[in-house]
Amino acid sequence: MRILLLSLAMVSGIRLNAQAALLETGYRQMYNLQFDEAHGTFHDWERLRPDDPMGPVSDAAAYLFTEFDRLHILQSEFFLDDQNFETRRKLSPDPVLKRKFLDALARSEVLAKRVLERAPEDANALFATVLRLGLRADYLALVEKRYLASLSDVKTSRLLAEKLLANDPDNGDAYLAIGVENYLLSLKPAPLRWLLRIGGAQTDKERGIEKLSITAEKGHYLLPYARVLLAVAALRDHNWSRARELLDWLAREFPHNRLYPEELARLQ
Repeated sequence: MRILLLSLAMVSGIRLNAQAALLETGYRQMYNLQFDEAHGTFHDWERLRPDDPMGPVSDAAAYLFTEFDRLHILQSEFFLDDQNFETRRKLSPDPVLKRKFLDALARSEVLAKRVLERAPEDANALFATVLRLGLRADYLALVEKRYLASLSDVKTSRLLAEKLLANDPDNGDAYLAIGVENYLLSLKPAPLRWLLRIGGAQTDKERGIEKLSITAEKGHYLLPYARVLLAVAALRDHNWSRARELLDWLAREFPHNRLYPEELARLQ
């Protein structure tokens, strides 16, 4: 009987590992700009685990990166020129993609709340919520340019990430929410940073870099995105060697993504 139970446990572990690999495959496809393939993989995950909020929120991430790519938001020049960042022409979001993005976020929210009602400390549901809020904040700020509207989601995402990390400090992906808030808000003018801190936001540049670096080394699904943000930070600081190191890794890891070779060429 013990041998039978052990065999069943081993089979179950293999199945869970295969499913986890499926989700990771979807993220790799997304970072390679293979968005149709990523959606297909995430939909497969949802069919296998219909109660898991990570399925739809990952699908939402693929929609967001599709829009980033279409609108050229991920190119570093968008971030490097502060005046360009604040005043560039108004973008035109794709309404169909936006609806699909928001629908995926809503599905994830329902599933995560259902889990958290019975298990408030559930790490997977908490992380899915952190990711959902971060994705929505990115859409509001970078696609719709509604920077103030995004701040509430940014702060709530960071607070939930801190709660998650208090119980699960090895969750490398969760550090991204803390890093994003601190680093991106640290770029704002001093008077605005003061107002943001009064409202409970965090604006410490060094802390932001520190947390992004943790995700860039120990993260899983968000490790590549953390390295993109660190490359942007290095370019802003004129740290060309560090930027080149990060972009070179990204270019080798995701050969179908044309953005990283383009940015490397700019550094030559």
